[in-house]
Parts: sequence; C-alpha cells; structure tokens
Amino acid sequence: MESARYLTCVEHSVNPGNPNPGRSQPINLNHYATKKSVAESMLDVALFMSNATRLKAVLEQGPSSHYYTTLVTLISISLLLQVVIGILLVVIARLNLNEVGKQWQLNQLNNAATTLVFITVVINVFITAFGAHKTGFLAARTSRNPL
Repeated sequence: MESARYLTCVEHSVNPGNPNPGRSQPINLNHYATKKSVAESMLDVALFMSNATRLKAVLEQGPSSHYYTTLVTLISISLLLQVVIGILLVVIARLNLNEVGKQWQLNQLNNAATTLVFITVVINVFITAFGAHKTGFLAARTSRNPL
C-alpha cells in the first residue's frame, strides 16, 4: 500500500501538470481544436438566428422606421461575416493540427476567424444601439396613446 502511494507521488512529480497521474497519454490537440470549433459554431448559430430575427423585424417595420437603412446594412454585414466565420471554423476543424506543415496555416485561419468574430461583435454592438426601443416614460406614454 505504501509503495503504491509512493509510486503515485513519483508519477505526479514526473508529470506535475498532469491532473490524472495514472494517465501518461498527451492531450490530442485535434480533439481539443474540434471541440473548440464546435462550441464557437454553436454560438455563431445562435447569433445568426438572433440577427435573422432582427432583420425580419426591421424589414416588417419598413423604410419609414428611424434607422432602417443603417440597421439593414449592419445586420446584413453581420450575417455575411457569420457565414464566413462558420466556413472558416469548418475548415479549421477538418485540418490536422498534429501535422507540423499545417500548423502555420491553421494559425493563420484561426487568427482570421478571431478577427472576424471581433468585427462581428463590434457590428452587433452597433445593431443593438441603433435598434434600441423606447424606454421609460416615453415608452409608457406611447403605448397608452398610440398615434
């Protein structure tokens, strides 16, 4: 019993970063990258659906709404960027990270995807700002006395 405890301590000191000392296999970076890409894709799909719903609402309000052209343009750009990001994530997930020759390409694609995600977030901040509904006293007054 004492020798088993000593062996575990020795294994843990050999691999101090390994949370499971009995397991000596390295992390498969392909699986990690694939899981990360899938998670990002799910978030991208949620944002895509939200933007599609916003675009529908803006189009239903018509050109007479306050920021119609601005919102249609920003939402369309955001939707287009999200499609490009989705394609990039699929390409990234399909490439083998363990191949040294592909690592530079994967890094470049990952940097491009990250940059596009940042731009999409900034655009969606503006979409939210321009698409803000009336709040407070004016909203209550308008809802009671529609024109």
